[in-house]
Amino acid sequence: MRFKLGRKHDLAAQDTPGAPATKEKKEDSFPVFLLKLALVVFIFRSFVFSPFSIPSESMLPRLLIGDYLLASKWSYGYTRYSLPFDLPLIPGRIMASTPDRGDVVVFKAPPTQKLDYIKRVIGLPGDQIQMQGGVLFINGAPVPKERIDDFVQPVTQNMIDAAALDGRPSPCAGAQFEDRDIDANLSCRYPRYRETLPEGVQYEVLDLTTTPQDDTPVFTVPQGHVFMMGDNRDNSEDSRFPAEVGRGIAMVPMENLVGRATVMMWSTDGSAQWLAPWTWFTAARWNRIGGTF
Repeated sequence: MRFKLGRKHDLAAQDTPGAPATKEKKEDSFPVFLLKLALVVFIFRSFVFSPFSIPSESMLPRLLIGDYLLASKWSYGYTRYSLPFDLPLIPGRIMASTPDRGDVVVFKAPPTQKLDYIKRVIGLPGDQIQMQGGVLFINGAPVPKERIDDFVQPVTQNMIDAAALDGRPSPCAGAQFEDRDIDANLSCRYPRYRETLPEGVQYEVLDLTTTPQDDTPVFTVPQGHVFMMGDNRDNSEDSRFPAEVGRGIAMVPMENLVGRATVMMWSTDGSAQWLAPWTWFTAARWNRIGGTF
């Protein structure tokens, strides 16, 4: 019995001077935890999924301003553009894969390779792409284009802010597309079509009016590149234009591909206010969250 009591006393005596060491260990563990968390986030965003927000209407009607989506990073392989801040840690392009025609892709936009763009893959290496009278031609064959019901989009704060930033008097593409319901609520009404690619992939596009990009020369897609177009055909800086800032991107090198749009993780109409937490919920477009591509 004395042995047990003595042993207990010895343990207590050993624990007492050890207390500061335990506290120091706990203090040291927090920065270590942050470092591990940062490493996990770095790996996840670089090689699994990465979030992207939609700032423009170039991919209407599929994507709205204020949409937030996840792009799968493994779909087309990895390059320096797969990493945060474009860190030059990956030589060339590894585990490379060619996109499918019709994929919605996030990529670094030429000529600067600084901005993230999102467009649809229309042309693959060796393809000949042309627009004639607003109709898309792939390798000399017209892509079926079917008129469907108009796309009606209620005007949101996102759209008002974008119009103000661009210096446009209307949140719609023009006053001729403004539409008001019986309660005088403003919406934008756009002509909508369904295109069907040769592989059977279907998607919707907007064709608002006759523009210069409705008629183009024949573009031949070089090896290692893809031809990108926005679904909002009259409001998209894409491969139909030369690679100039604020105008177009020309052909996009496959090494610029960052990821394939996979799932909608959030969507907001822009009316939320930081100091009014309840608006974080009322501004959410719940019906869009969880949609896949």
